[in-house]
Amino acid sequence: MNRTIKDPTVTRFHHDDHDQLRIHLADFMAADNFARRLKTLGGLTSCDDICKIWISEPDRFIHKPIHQMPGPNI
Repeated sequence: MNRTIKDPTVTRFHHDDHDQLRIHLADFMAADNFARRLKTLGGLTSCDDICKIWISEPDRFIHKPIHQMPGPNI
């Protein structure tokens, strides 16, 4: 994933300042997550795959903060 991000952003473009790089990275990540179709996901985008799983298995997206609290397991 590092090369996937680095090649089209840092290597191919010159950024005048850190803010310009930050904006370019945000735009690239949005395009990658919402527009790039992946063979491993059956031609779906990353966002489409997450939405599909959310509909079919909503329990996977329920956050249980008790698991992240220190102390004995209850």
